[in-house]
Amino acid sequence: MKIAFITEDGKTISRHFGRAPYYLVVEVEDGQVVAREIRDKLGHNQFQHQEQPHDKSQGSGTDAASHDKHTRMSQAISDCDALICRGMGMGAYQSMQALDIIPLVTDQSNIEKALEAFLLGDLEDHTEMLH
Repeated sequence: MKIAFITEDGKTISRHFGRAPYYLVVEVEDGQVVAREIRDKLGHNQFQHQEQPHDKSQGSGTDAASHDKHTRMSQAISDCDALICRGMGMGAYQSMQALDIIPLVTDQSNIEKALEAFLLGDLEDHTEMLH
């Protein structure tokens, strides 16, 4: 199993999926971490020239153009089973689900603590934190 964390420093979970520059990908076998890797992540900065206003009443980034951006952002973690962050738009959340990557929004900032909770099945998905 591979779990991706949205991060800026490899230690803490970033608050915003679209703005974070990296993924920390942790590979787990039989409950043990066997590999860790920092991967570059596309973000809002790379798509500034394409920004389109969207209807906030439906949640951020739920239109087709946004789904395309989310798909491109997730290419670096297409081999992952789950994505853990501390905040994301509703569209990004739905895009991850459509790409068969389980999105989880946590209130935990520490990657190690969140990983431990995830592996124990105790990491709560705070969908109320979606925007």
